[in-house]
Amino acid sequence: MISNPVFWAVLFAGAIAQLVKISIFIVKHHQEFHLADLFVTGGMPSSHSALVVALVVSLFMTEGISNLFILSAVLAAITLRDAMGVRRTAGEEGRIIHQMIRKLKLKVPEYHYALGHKPEEVLAGSVIGALAGFIVILI
Repeated sequence: MISNPVFWAVLFAGAIAQLVKISIFIVKHHQEFHLADLFVTGGMPSSHSALVVALVVSLFMTEGISNLFILSAVLAAITLRDAMGVRRTAGEEGRIIHQMIRKLKLKVPEYHYALGHKPEEVLAGSVIGALAGFIVILI
């Protein structure tokens, strides 16, 4: 696995996207870095998008149009659609429920809800993933 360029492309894309996301979050909210920030979901850019697009690009560059490439493209399409659709809707509903609990001062434990992504967040993650895939395979 250590010598597999597809593995490194996916890892590189995920790391870059998450570092960009954390940097934007810290600057925007004027907060310090916490280890838990490495696993934050939602926001700009989409790490999920970066991961799956890097997978697709790196597989295409190493194998061409193979069964594995087609499988990864289908996985990417589902992931990208889900990030902007179901996860986004569920996240917005979670945010509203959270606001209602606070406003009504209900005595229920706060829960974590994960936001999905806006189209521009998915696009930014996809660009990072495509670039990571190209860079790692070309090196």
